[in-house]
Amino acid sequence: METVVWSKPASERAGTPLLVMMHGYGRDESRMVNLFNHVPAEFTCAALRAPMPIADGYGWFLLDYFLTNDFADVIAAANSVLTWIDSVKDGHSSVSLLGYSQGMAMASTLLRLRPQAFPAVVGLSGFVLNNDLLGLGESFDVRPPFFWGRDKADLVINDDAIEYTAEWLEAHTQLTARTYPGMGHGMCKAEMVDVSAFLRHYVQ
Repeated sequence: METVVWSKPASERAGTPLLVMMHGYGRDESRMVNLFNHVPAEFTCAALRAPMPIADGYGWFLLDYFLTNDFADVIAAANSVLTWIDSVKDGHSSVSLLGYSQGMAMASTLLRLRPQAFPAVVGLSGFVLNNDLLGLGESFDVRPPFFWGRDKADLVINDDAIEYTAEWLEAHTQLTARTYPGMGHGMCKAEMVDVSAFLRHYVQ
């Protein structure tokens, strides 16, 4: 990854649990940096910048209103993140994932590609990709813990995507699902309190 913002200097990262954070479509890593203080202090956070320029920000792969996607773009983005994770994971006790909006699609895709690699995954105001090719290789011997936070009134993620996401998460993960009325397509303090408790429980 060309741009990564860390929550701790290199001298303080060794042996800590790593939380890899992925932003939404048309955003950048600064949105995730704002969450650093809401994550348990024992974690090291790494906010990644997506590789594809989108308007004034960046994206992991192209999307339209219906959240359609190109499988090759998705896999290319996922492999770039996995390659980066492989380059740093030996310095940490574990690697967990957090994604917001399109970043949740990325986090869940990484989980589908490596079902046993991540002790906890967090998805905020996002979705799981409805992609038959991704589904072909899925093999979940143990259901990984997954936190899904959203507002039911979120108008950005369409109903079909929400329905598929709920079905997939129920079928494949140990799901903790929470809703936050009035949050919209965003994140809130109450949600991050729950995320912090989730990470402490399943990672620490």
